[in-house]
Amino acid sequence: MQLKQAESIGGALADRATMPETKTSRAEFTKQSSTLPFGQPVSLSSISGPTYVTGQLLVQQIAYSLSDKIFSYSPETFDLDVAVKDWAAKEEKNIHGYSTTVLPLQTRSGAGAFALGYIFSKDFDLSKRHIPQTLLAPSLSLRHLRSALDQLALLYGVASPFVAHIAATDYTSDAGLVAEYGTALQLSEELGLGLISSGSAYEAQHISLFATLVAKVLPTLHVYDGVRTSRETLRVIDVLSQVGVAEIFKKISKTAENLNKRLDNAGKVLELLQAFNDELGTDYEPFEYVGHDAAETVYVVFGSVEAQLAKQVVPKLAADGSKVGAVIVRIYRPFIEEAFIKALPSSVQQIAVLGQVVNESAALDPSIQSILYSDVLTAVSFSSKWASIPAIADIKYPASHAFTPSSFVAAITQATSKTPISHIQLPQLESLQQYIFWDTDDSVTVFAPTVVGQILSRDATSNVYLNESHDNLVQGGVIRSDLRTSKKTIDAPYAIEEADVVFVGDEKLLKEVAVSGSVKDNGKLILKLPNFKDEEAEKRIPATVRREVQVRDISLYILDSSSSPAFENDSNAARLLVELAFLRVARPDIKHELLEKLALEANPPTLEECIDALDKSLKQFEVPGSWAETVDETPRNLPQVLKTNSFVPFEKQETEQDSQLTSWESAAKGFVFKEAYATDVALRPDLAVKTYTIHVKENRRLTPITYDRNIFHIEFDLGNSGLTYKIGEALGIHADNDTDLVREFIESYGLNADDLVQVPSREDVNILETRTVYQALVQNIDIFGKPPKRFYESLAEFATDELEKKKLLSLVTPEGAEEFKRRAEVDTITFADVLEEFKSAHPSFPELVRLVGPLKRREYSIASAQAVTPNAVALMIVVVDWVDSKGRTRYGQATRYLSRLPIGAAVTASVKPSVMKLPTRDDAPLIMAGLGTGLAPFRAFVQYRAMQKAQGKDIGSILLYLGSRHQREEYLYGEEWEAYLDAGVITLLGAAFSRDQPQKIYIQDRMRQTMSDVVKAYIEQEGSFYLCGPTWPVPDVTDVLKEAIATEARASGKKVDAKKEIDRLKEDGRYVLEVY
Repeated sequence: MQLKQAESIGGALADRATMPETKTSRAEFTKQSSTLPFGQPVSLSSISGPTYVTGQLLVQQIAYSLSDKIFSYSPETFDLDVAVKDWAAKEEKNIHGYSTTVLPLQTRSGAGAFALGYIFSKDFDLSKRHIPQTLLAPSLSLRHLRSALDQLALLYGVASPFVAHIAATDYTSDAGLVAEYGTALQLSEELGLGLISSGSAYEAQHISLFATLVAKVLPTLHVYDGVRTSRETLRVIDVLSQVGVAEIFKKISKTAENLNKRLDNAGKVLELLQAFNDELGTDYEPFEYVGHDAAETVYVVFGSVEAQLAKQVVPKLAADGSKVGAVIVRIYRPFIEEAFIKALPSSVQQIAVLGQVVNESAALDPSIQSILYSDVLTAVSFSSKWASIPAIADIKYPASHAFTPSSFVAAITQATSKTPISHIQLPQLESLQQYIFWDTDDSVTVFAPTVVGQILSRDATSNVYLNESHDNLVQGGVIRSDLRTSKKTIDAPYAIEEADVVFVGDEKLLKEVAVSGSVKDNGKLILKLPNFKDEEAEKRIPATVRREVQVRDISLYILDSSSSPAFENDSNAARLLVELAFLRVARPDIKHELLEKLALEANPPTLEECIDALDKSLKQFEVPGSWAETVDETPRNLPQVLKTNSFVPFEKQETEQDSQLTSWESAAKGFVFKEAYATDVALRPDLAVKTYTIHVKENRRLTPITYDRNIFHIEFDLGNSGLTYKIGEALGIHADNDTDLVREFIESYGLNADDLVQVPSREDVNILETRTVYQALVQNIDIFGKPPKRFYESLAEFATDELEKKKLLSLVTPEGAEEFKRRAEVDTITFADVLEEFKSAHPSFPELVRLVGPLKRREYSIASAQAVTPNAVALMIVVVDWVDSKGRTRYGQATRYLSRLPIGAAVTASVKPSVMKLPTRDDAPLIMAGLGTGLAPFRAFVQYRAMQKAQGKDIGSILLYLGSRHQREEYLYGEEWEAYLDAGVITLLGAAFSRDQPQKIYIQDRMRQTMSDVVKAYIEQEGSFYLCGPTWPVPDVTDVLKEAIATEARASGKKVDAKKEIDRLKEDGRYVLEVY
């Protein structure tokens, strides 16, 4: 056995990084909290995607942005409130225009009384009653908050919206810190609270926001894993900024205010969820199903890690032929039984509830049931969905059980299958590079994995994941850091089981943890062994490690810096040496720019000195064949993962902390006075979007079949959908993609149309809906939409052909701007076109879904008045078509979809408010100018005025100016206008058919020809003017109105600034444009 020098790093790194000649001391790296990305503080304004975050940071962003006050029951080292306290200290403003007050409180008997006293104080500022109050706490605090939550629930009708973000965290003497959900589940059931769960950092922001909205209906708990998933540092691409959060919150708040009072809480929550999905383009469900479409065994799971593992493990089992599925519980309370039953496939024969119980004893006690099992049993037993009710099993597990993919698959298959599975390879992990760092928490190199992760995160083409766990009962404090990198999004909220590289920073740990057990076959193991000698290898390296290294062909590296005293005695230099040693072994291909950034912080020593020391210190050990026969005379069952019992290193020197209590008491006295709540800000939410299913009643073409423009009238039967609309509003249509084009794409891209896929609602949000590839492309994914620059940039990561990769990247540079513009505006390139063009860039379908994003609704002005046609809504639409630069006929996705709909077809629709509103006075004149399909809202206006006239009401004069190319082909609704004119509803009809005579005539010409009528109706009788259609006539039409103002001013002897008068009319709502 002997050490051999690993390939010199001189050529690999030294040639790619340079150091400045001036020597400055290396900046001391510090970590503030594990709830912050890479342990570093983050300003509120910088949280906007794409960015590195933790789940807890996003929870705090929502809490701070939306709340009047935050009542925090975070134990000192849990740091659930570290960001909000920092923002409050810096007086960052919330969406209501003032700084949110953060009140750190203690968990003890009677906890919650302070918050309750504030909410129901007689001095409470009632103008803030609609603003949410928020609580941050671990689940271990809930038992002390029970009394306050009980009173709050009873008096909620007169309370502010209240949401509690609960990090599922408790402490047990035998297992340390555990993600405990039982208390929250039980409390929500007994007190009638809402309870919603988020599954990962990717969902944390959305679900925190949704839970705050649900709090407008009932007091709500948002529960998530507080031990692991909320503390993982990872990159989320579509993080909402505070501005985005504000916009969505205000819009959905309007829905909450207008909910049907006769609905129960479950119905209200469902309507809010639908509005939330519509606004964000997501597809969250109360219960989300994954797996085989004809599953015979279905597992029901609750919890963050459990949900993510179910979404990854169960589809893999289904893909391998097992008829299994899983239902992930997102909204636990109210428990919507109809939605739960709907989520279960009719083929199910066995339902297995993965239910958490308090400890191992409860898991083994047959008389104890998990809380979740009781709800599932009740829902299934009273359902008529199955002729024979499926068998229901309770797979109980203790809160102390930290699942990995292998332990999860073992748990579910041992209980339900004759052939249990003990190990599983997830396809999601195949593209990852995974590393584990073991060290004592007082080591000078303890921050090395964080620094390495932070450096790697600067590569925009990579995603980095970092998680650390502490066990303060082993060797006085041990820390394990899991670091993952990938070109794809990383969602792996569990310990690494098979690492590419494992680094051990302290020799003592070789006897405490199974460091080699987590190295994958043919992986690499780095041991930091000071003063190492070849002949001492068998003495210093345990027998188990020696045997595994040989049998599993693990490359062994020894890091010994004793030959370079400067790196032994200087803590910064020692850490740098570890960082470079790890990168040399794990990432020999790392980009030189990143190495330069790492090196720039390390002077002294210089990079050249580091390279020289590294060449002497880092050696690959030649493993002798005899190690395969090594027998451990005193075998010990060492753990591969830590039993997490702290979020911070062990404090070796205890200090008195009396001042903390004193400062809290002093602060609490100040908070009881009303002047602490003096800010007066009102919230003004906009209308939100609800979605309805309506059916085609009539679909007829208005233009001749031989005409080159297909303008059609489509009318929908509202049935019992509940859809209502106001005059002038728009109907949002959620249209499908062309099925023929979808089939062509499936074939060209090499997909199986019937494969089940998990479809994210956003391009980088985790799996939310299981569909076939065909269904996803038809209804979910905007594959025939226009790709933005970021798509080209993201797609380049997948290109295997260097020329194609360079071409894709060039399109997002300033030099490529002209070509990008041509592709978008002249060639009208779609996502599908780009994928066909760059064939070497072939993302997997799930990655493609994330890159492309969802279909968006298209909105059209409503051409009917519901007061006249109470159970119908009509639209007038032109099919958008054009010939591209390659001679292909292209169509607008939604207009073509609508034009082909048969009678009776179901359509998903929503209503959007509009600026097109009738004057408050029935006798106020209307002057309307519409071009082409811009006439649609005016049909509604005239219908309504005709109804009023028939009822005997006085209506003002109506001047209708319409414009199109030819009377014969495009006199849209011409017979109706003529009839209204004969009936005296329309006073003046000014039709401008621009191409029916040698000299073109437009609506502004017709308005000038009838100037006296315009002056009388608009100026003298204080009418309102409306223009709907394309933007091009706006200046000309406005000039006509200015002439009318000037004409009337001259006649009355007044001096008027026409431009300023137009501005005044705009403010008064008498000059209204809806142009596109």
